[in-house]
Amino acid sequence: MSTPTPEQILRLGFGFWASRTLLSAVELGVFSALAGAPADLPALQEKLGLHPRAARDFLDALVALKLLEREHGVYRNCEDSELFLDRAKPSYVGGVLEMAALRLYPFWGSLTEALRSGVQQNEAKGGADLFGELYADSERLCGFLAAMSAISAGAAQAIAAKFPWRNYQSFVDVGTAQGMVPATLARAHSHLRGIGYDLPAVAPAFREFIGAQGLAERVRFQGGNFFEEDLPRADVLIMGHILHDWDLEQKQTLLGKAYAALPAGGALIVYDAIIDDERRENAFGLLMSLNMLIETPGGFDYTGADCRGWMRQAGFVRSEVLRLVGSDSMVIGYK
Repeated sequence: MSTPTPEQILRLGFGFWASRTLLSAVELGVFSALAGAPADLPALQEKLGLHPRAARDFLDALVALKLLEREHGVYRNCEDSELFLDRAKPSYVGGVLEMAALRLYPFWGSLTEALRSGVQQNEAKGGADLFGELYADSERLCGFLAAMSAISAGAAQAIAAKFPWRNYQSFVDVGTAQGMVPATLARAHSHLRGIGYDLPAVAPAFREFIGAQGLAERVRFQGGNFFEEDLPRADVLIMGHILHDWDLEQKQTLLGKAYAALPAGGALIVYDAIIDDERRENAFGLLMSLNMLIETPGGFDYTGADCRGWMRQAGFVRSEVLRLVGSDSMVIGYK
């Protein structure tokens, strides 16, 4: 038997050091600056505006964290950083990290208060409408929508590959943001036609994103509020990183609306960081549920069994859970 040590406890306790270092590197544009252009310490210090006291330790910390490489004093991106953290690449996932740096990181400092009070700790603390606050500021809205694209990109590709789209002709992506999911599905399956459904303020960003990919003839935007209106009708409805925003009654309302909008034989795809049924393994899903505590009045993440039970109550005759990518899974309900 090995002797217990506090190493794991201390690593977790100081994990914010590494997290904040990565977030600051994304904010500063370190990986974009090095994309295809290795540079030495003086050049990077000048290019990034780093103080001499900080520059060397900061960059070498990124080397130790396996985000940069250094050879003979010249820094370059690691393979993953080059692909996913260069703002100029379509594979960039830093949008969600930028949101984490600017919004989530300070709000999570109030987790203890949230655990004691059950009250959200973000811009809407005190009773304001979170989405109203975000959507009222065009710059913050653009950042939020880009973050949603980044966090949905991998799941969208997996949904395009794993769901039997050959059996369906149309879809609606509910809470579409920029339209990453509709764009991915339309590119992968030329027979599909889709609608991105979101609040009207999202329309310009959606149309720009879809138009840039040459998909405007097959993918269109429809504005609306899913609590105040019926959902658009289609063969398949998709709710990605949507259901966890809401309390149980609201979740059940949305599932009921989805059921009503589907034809017989239609399907609802719900994807989130679905928690494993034993609630022991998917740490990211459980931490995401704490993030919903920080971010929303009543939202929470849930297990596959939870969602299948809610779908059954809504009228769906069959359901299944399929793993997507990372911590995300999808629950499919069939009408």
